[in-house]
Amino acid sequence: MTIMKFHRCLHSTSCVCTKGHLSEEVIFLVLQHMNWNPKVIASLSCVCKWFDDLAKRLFWKEFCRTRAPKMMLDLQSSGSHSVDGNWRALGKLLIICSGCTKGGLFNNYEIPGHFVYKTRFSRTSGKSFLLPQCRSDVLYVSDPCEHLDQGDEGDVGFFRGVFKSFASSNVRRMLIKRGAKFHPTETCPYCKAKLWSMQQAKMIPQSASCRLGAYEDFIEYYVCLNGHVLGVCTLLPLSDSEEASELE
Repeated sequence: MTIMKFHRCLHSTSCVCTKGHLSEEVIFLVLQHMNWNPKVIASLSCVCKWFDDLAKRLFWKEFCRTRAPKMMLDLQSSGSHSVDGNWRALGKLLIICSGCTKGGLFNNYEIPGHFVYKTRFSRTSGKSFLLPQCRSDVLYVSDPCEHLDQGDEGDVGFFRGVFKSFASSNVRRMLIKRGAKFHPTETCPYCKAKLWSMQQAKMIPQSASCRLGAYEDFIEYYVCLNGHVLGVCTLLPLSDSEEASELE
């Protein structure tokens, strides 16, 4: 496969690669053979600016397309060649549970972020996180990443997601109409954009807790300017969770 090179190299004067390195075509084929291993892509990004640029515009895009092909086709079906917030941010969202620090975005929790090998993102589940007047929007949401036995907090679940074409979404328009404020200090862990609190805007429907199998009063999530979603909930015991699913 021939890869056309449209971007100039971004070497620094001290870059170890200035004496020569493998071509884009060779690196592409090697990573393709490795099924776009995200840890290898992240390591390559640290080599120099040239590798980082190559990873941002090509390798993370191929990773996302391989990891979630139907989801990526849908996110791009509006005609955009890219996605909101760039491919690297979306790649991170697919494989990293953000966790949280004490006094940070979710004040009561101290749980480190971590790599997630497999996560299911669902467009159908996303509807449960939207108010009725916003359900024409497209939102993909993950199953909760469970962190069990967190002391007084019980069983905690972190979830994440992404909107399609968030800039033109009903959710964004409603947030602006309601005068929602950005979080004063925290930013999106995936793209560093500013965050709106859906809880403060009173835009979390009861169906969200039912979908997650969580207590209704212990669910909170944020959406950033690029449409990335991250949230936390306190999970119900298994038997109670099954009853909630029946109610939904």
